[in-house]
Amino acid sequence: MTQTDEEKARYQARMAKKKAHIDQKVAEATEERGIIIVLTGNGKGKSTAGFGNVARCVGHGFKAGVIQFIKGTWACGERDLLEQHGVECHVMATGFTWDTQDKAKDTAAAQAVWQSGKAMLTNPELRLVLLDELTYMIRYGYLDESEVITALQNRPKQQSVIITGRGCPKALIELADTVSEIKPVKHAFDAGIKAQQGIDW
Repeated sequence: MTQTDEEKARYQARMAKKKAHIDQKVAEATEERGIIIVLTGNGKGKSTAGFGNVARCVGHGFKAGVIQFIKGTWACGERDLLEQHGVECHVMATGFTWDTQDKAKDTAAAQAVWQSGKAMLTNPELRLVLLDELTYMIRYGYLDESEVITALQNRPKQQSVIITGRGCPKALIELADTVSEIKPVKHAFDAGIKAQQGIDW
Protein backbone atom coordinates (compact mmCIF):
# COMPACT_ATOMS: atom_id res chain seq x y z
CA MET A 1 0.00 0.00 0.00
CA THR A 2 1.45 3.36 -0.98
CA GLN A 3 0.94 6.63 0.85
CA THR A 4 -0.85 9.50 -0.79
CA ASP A 5 0.74 12.93 -0.82
CA GLU A 6 -1.79 14.03 1.80
CA GLU A 7 -0.89 11.11 4.12
CA LYS A 8 2.82 11.85 3.72
CA ALA A 9 2.21 15.51 4.55
CA ARG A 10 0.20 14.62 7.68
CA TYR A 11 2.91 12.20 8.82
CA GLN A 12 5.68 14.74 8.27
CA ALA A 13 3.69 17.37 10.20
CA ARG A 14 3.25 14.99 13.17
CA MET A 15 6.94 14.10 13.20
CA ALA A 16 7.97 17.77 12.90
CA LYS A 17 5.77 18.62 15.87
CA LYS A 18 7.22 15.74 17.87
CA LYS A 19 10.79 16.75 16.97
CA ALA A 20 10.13 20.34 18.04
CA HIS A 21 8.84 19.12 21.40
CA ILE A 22 11.85 16.84 21.95
CA ASP A 23 14.31 19.54 20.86
CA GLN A 24 12.75 21.94 23.34
CA LYS A 25 13.03 19.42 26.21
CA VAL A 26 16.70 18.76 25.30
CA ALA A 27 17.43 22.49 25.25
CA GLU A 28 15.78 22.96 28.67
CA ALA A 29 17.86 20.18 30.29
CA THR A 30 20.93 22.21 31.24
CA GLU A 31 21.75 20.98 34.77
CA GLU A 32 24.74 18.65 35.03
CA ARG A 33 24.96 16.37 38.07
CA GLY A 34 24.72 12.75 39.07
CA ILE A 35 21.28 11.25 39.54
CA ILE A 36 19.64 8.58 41.67
CA ILE A 37 17.78 5.88 39.75
CA VAL A 38 15.42 3.46 41.49
CA LEU A 39 14.44 0.21 39.78
CA THR A 40 11.66 -1.38 41.79
CA GLY A 41 8.52 -3.50 41.36
CA ASN A 42 7.75 -7.21 41.43
CA GLY A 43 8.86 -7.97 37.87
CA LYS A 44 12.06 -9.67 36.74
CA GLY A 45 14.99 -7.64 35.43
CA LYS A 46 15.81 -4.95 38.01
CA SER A 47 19.30 -6.18 38.85
CA THR A 48 19.92 -7.07 35.20
CA ALA A 49 19.07 -3.50 34.20
CA GLY A 50 21.29 -2.12 36.95
CA PHE A 51 24.26 -4.20 35.84
CA GLY A 52 23.60 -3.20 32.25
CA ASN A 53 23.93 0.44 33.25
CA VAL A 54 27.23 -0.35 35.00
CA ALA A 55 28.45 -1.99 31.79
CA ARG A 56 27.41 1.09 29.82
CA CYS A 57 29.31 3.34 32.23
CA VAL A 58 32.47 1.23 32.03
CA GLY A 59 32.13 1.01 28.27
CA HIS A 60 32.44 4.80 28.14
CA GLY A 61 35.66 4.66 30.15
CA PHE A 62 34.25 5.67 33.53
CA LYS A 63 34.75 3.90 36.85
CA ALA A 64 31.90 2.19 38.66
CA GLY A 65 31.35 0.19 41.83
CA VAL A 66 28.85 -2.48 42.87
CA ILE A 67 27.42 -3.38 46.26
CA GLN A 68 25.32 -6.54 46.12
CA PHE A 69 22.95 -7.50 48.91
CA ILE A 70 20.84 -10.69 49.25
CA LYS A 71 22.13 -12.80 46.33
CA GLY A 72 25.73 -13.12 47.39
CA THR A 73 26.06 -16.91 47.37
CA TRP A 74 24.88 -17.24 43.76
CA ALA A 75 27.18 -17.15 40.78
CA CYS A 76 26.76 -13.84 38.99
CA GLY A 77 27.84 -13.63 35.36
CA GLU A 78 27.53 -9.84 35.25
CA ARG A 79 29.67 -9.38 38.34
CA ASP A 80 32.31 -11.83 37.10
CA LEU A 81 32.56 -9.98 33.79
CA LEU A 82 32.65 -6.49 35.30
CA GLU A 83 35.32 -7.43 37.83
CA GLN A 84 37.53 -8.44 34.89
CA HIS A 85 37.18 -4.83 33.72
CA GLY A 86 38.21 -3.28 37.03
CA VAL A 87 34.82 -2.79 38.63
CA GLU A 88 35.08 -3.01 42.42
CA CYS A 89 32.37 -5.31 43.79
CA HIS A 90 31.44 -6.09 47.39
CA VAL A 91 28.92 -8.82 48.17
CA MET A 92 26.85 -9.52 51.27
CA ALA A 93 27.54 -13.22 50.64
CA THR A 94 24.92 -14.70 52.95
CA GLY A 95 22.42 -15.54 50.23
CA PHE A 96 18.66 -15.09 50.38
CA THR A 97 17.29 -14.10 53.78
CA TRP A 98 14.65 -16.84 53.59
CA ASP A 99 17.47 -19.37 53.29
CA THR A 100 19.55 -18.12 56.21
CA GLN A 101 16.59 -17.51 58.56
CA ASP A 102 19.06 -15.75 60.86
CA LYS A 103 18.29 -12.05 61.28
CA ALA A 104 21.33 -11.32 63.45
CA LYS A 105 23.68 -12.88 60.91
CA ASP A 106 21.99 -11.14 57.99
CA THR A 107 22.05 -7.78 59.78
CA ALA A 108 25.77 -8.11 60.55
CA ALA A 109 26.52 -9.07 56.93
CA ALA A 110 24.45 -6.17 55.60
CA GLN A 111 26.17 -3.72 57.93
CA ALA A 112 29.59 -5.01 56.89
CA VAL A 113 29.02 -4.64 53.13
CA TRP A 114 27.29 -1.28 53.69
CA GLN A 115 30.58 0.08 55.03
CA SER A 116 32.06 -0.56 51.59
CA GLY A 117 29.00 1.08 50.06
CA LYS A 118 29.43 4.20 52.18
CA ALA A 119 33.07 4.40 51.10
CA MET A 120 32.02 4.20 47.44
CA LEU A 121 29.50 6.99 48.01
CA THR A 122 32.36 9.30 49.05
CA ASN A 123 34.65 8.40 46.14
CA PRO A 124 34.56 11.09 43.41
CA GLU A 125 36.38 8.76 40.98
CA LEU A 126 33.31 6.53 40.77
CA ARG A 127 30.88 7.80 38.14
CA LEU A 128 28.28 5.19 39.10
CA VAL A 129 27.48 3.03 42.14
CA LEU A 130 25.01 0.14 41.96
CA LEU A 131 23.32 -0.73 45.28
CA ASP A 132 21.70 -3.98 44.22
CA GLU A 133 18.74 -5.15 46.38
CA LEU A 134 19.24 -2.27 48.84
CA THR A 135 15.49 -1.86 49.32
CA TYR A 136 15.25 -5.12 51.27
CA MET A 137 17.95 -4.02 53.70
CA ILE A 138 15.91 -1.00 54.70
CA ARG A 139 12.55 -2.79 54.75
CA TYR A 140 13.92 -5.56 56.98
CA GLY A 141 15.63 -3.07 59.29
CA TYR A 142 19.16 -4.30 58.56
CA LEU A 143 20.24 -0.78 57.59
CA ASP A 144 19.08 2.54 59.00
CA GLU A 145 17.06 4.42 56.38
CA SER A 146 18.19 7.87 57.52
CA GLU A 147 21.85 6.82 57.37
CA VAL A 148 21.41 5.56 53.81
CA ILE A 149 19.64 8.74 52.73
CA THR A 150 22.33 10.93 54.29
CA ALA A 151 25.05 9.00 52.45
CA LEU A 152 23.17 9.39 49.17
CA GLN A 153 22.62 13.10 49.69
CA ASN A 154 26.29 13.73 50.53
CA ARG A 155 27.82 11.78 47.64
CA PRO A 156 30.03 13.55 45.05
CA LYS A 157 28.05 15.84 42.77
CA GLN A 158 28.74 13.97 39.52
CA GLN A 159 28.20 10.50 40.97
CA SER A 160 25.06 8.61 40.00
CA VAL A 161 23.54 5.77 42.02
CA ILE A 162 21.24 2.94 40.99
CA ILE A 163 19.12 1.27 43.67
CA THR A 164 17.29 -1.97 42.93
CA GLY A 165 14.81 -4.11 44.80
CA ARG A 166 11.13 -4.70 45.42
CA GLY A 167 9.04 -2.53 47.71
CA CYS A 168 11.26 0.54 47.60
CA PRO A 169 10.68 2.74 50.67
CA LYS A 170 8.81 5.98 50.02
CA ALA A 171 11.72 8.12 51.24
CA LEU A 172 14.04 6.67 48.58
CA ILE A 173 11.44 7.14 45.85
CA GLU A 174 11.03 10.78 46.86
CA LEU A 175 14.81 11.30 46.84
CA ALA A 176 15.31 9.63 43.46
CA ASP A 177 15.47 11.52 40.16
CA THR A 178 14.28 8.58 38.06
CA VAL A 179 12.01 5.75 39.24
CA SER A 180 10.98 2.77 37.11
CA GLU A 181 8.58 0.11 38.33
CA ILE A 182 8.95 -3.26 36.64
CA LYS A 183 5.68 -5.18 36.69
CA PRO A 184 5.31 -8.93 36.18
CA VAL A 185 3.22 -10.09 33.26
CA LYS A 186 4.53 -13.66 32.85
CA HIS A 187 7.49 -15.51 34.34
CA ALA A 188 8.90 -18.79 33.05
CA PHE A 189 9.53 -20.04 36.60
CA ASP A 190 5.79 -19.93 37.33
CA ALA A 191 5.32 -22.35 34.45
CA GLY A 192 7.83 -24.77 35.97
CA ILE A 193 10.79 -23.77 33.81
CA LYS A 194 14.08 -24.04 35.69
CA ALA A 195 16.27 -20.95 36.09
CA GLN A 196 19.14 -21.06 33.60
CA GLN A 197 22.77 -20.02 33.87
CA GLY A 198 23.51 -17.19 31.46
CA ILE A 199 19.84 -16.19 31.33
CA ASP A 200 18.65 -15.87 34.92
CA TRP A 201 22.02 -15.44 36.66
